[in-house]
Amino acid sequence: MWWYFVVLAAVAAERVAELIVARSNETWTRGRSAVEYGRRHYPVMVVLHTGLLVGCLVEVAVAERPPLPVLAGSMLVLVVLAQVLRWWCIGTLGRYWNTRVLVVPGARPVRSGPYRLLRHPNYVAVVVEGAALPLVHSAWVTAVTFTLANAALLTVRIRCENAALTRAVPA
Repeated sequence: MWWYFVVLAAVAAERVAELIVARSNETWTRGRSAVEYGRRHYPVMVVLHTGLLVGCLVEVAVAERPPLPVLAGSMLVLVVLAQVLRWWCIGTLGRYWNTRVLVVPGARPVRSGPYRLLRHPNYVAVVVEGAALPLVHSAWVTAVTFTLANAALLTVRIRCENAALTRAVPA
């Protein structure tokens, strides 16, 4: 079980790195008169994503289910691929990437990198990771709970982002 805690610690460290990048980008975009959208759902997102990591820890510790080697290996590969996709998104958006919905007036939506293939590729990474990370150690209750709650949140979040981008794009 210790190896799973190392995986969770690595994901938690990656989240901290994301927050550092987001904070720096927030300062930069606000300096360019960025407008924030979706403030009300942001705390829910923070709680949900923190709950994913906590749920993984608690379920594995309490349920004492053994990991299934084939499932653990395949899910770990998906977790790693989700991180690669997430950082590709972060790199592609550069200073415009954030955990908040911050739109600089007049800025055009990015259509390169993974954004030339999908409108919201970062959320593909979130969905994959949210299902796969718990299943690395058979935490299926956490996987299902997070996936359902995240689906509801992403419905709100994606609508918010789409509306924000529509309002901000110059004619």
